[in-house]
Amino acid sequence: MPILGIMASAMSGNLFAPSGAYDSIATVTVGGAGAAGITFSSIPATYTHLQIRCFARSVGATNGENVYIYLNNIGNSTGYAWHVLRGDGASVVASAAANARILGNVAITNVANTFSTLIIDILDYTNTNKYKTVRTLYGFDSNGAGYVGVNSNSVPQTAATNQIDIGELSANFGQYTHFALYGIKGGN
Repeated sequence: MPILGIMASAMSGNLFAPSGAYDSIATVTVGGAGAAGITFSSIPATYTHLQIRCFARSVGATNGENVYIYLNNIGNSTGYAWHVLRGDGASVVASAAANARILGNVAITNVANTFSTLIIDILDYTNTNKYKTVRTLYGFDSNGAGYVGVNSNSVPQTAATNQIDIGELSANFGQYTHFALYGIKGGN
């Protein structure tokens, strides 16, 4: 896991993460029945930033199912701003949208042993003087048909984040999908 932490730190605006700077807060692994979403609640307010590391797959029929996020159990996406840069090795897509809360995309379970990886940063999650910023690095390979991308979201909430909900827009997460929430002690 040290390599993943270094890569995530570099992707996250070069957050400096010396040994012991990441604390494991909680993990969730989806069982055989699948799950519409997962929730991290009662998040301690003792860190500078949060990071979620995820290996995910979807039971949906379309590769690249959208994954969404809500902070503090607020389900309305009004005011969210979303930006994406995504490539598949042959082409690049850059896009933006208002009122969207998409983190990234996940592979589907009908391609054997295929999972997506998402590294989600929630910056300054306890700062009550500004909106929250959520950044995601994600990707998957589905027998040569996957892609990688970077998404960012501006979340119109100044309240400290104490709950995170993650789900799919049109399907469920498949068995063995795994989410791990970390607190980052330092960084700018």
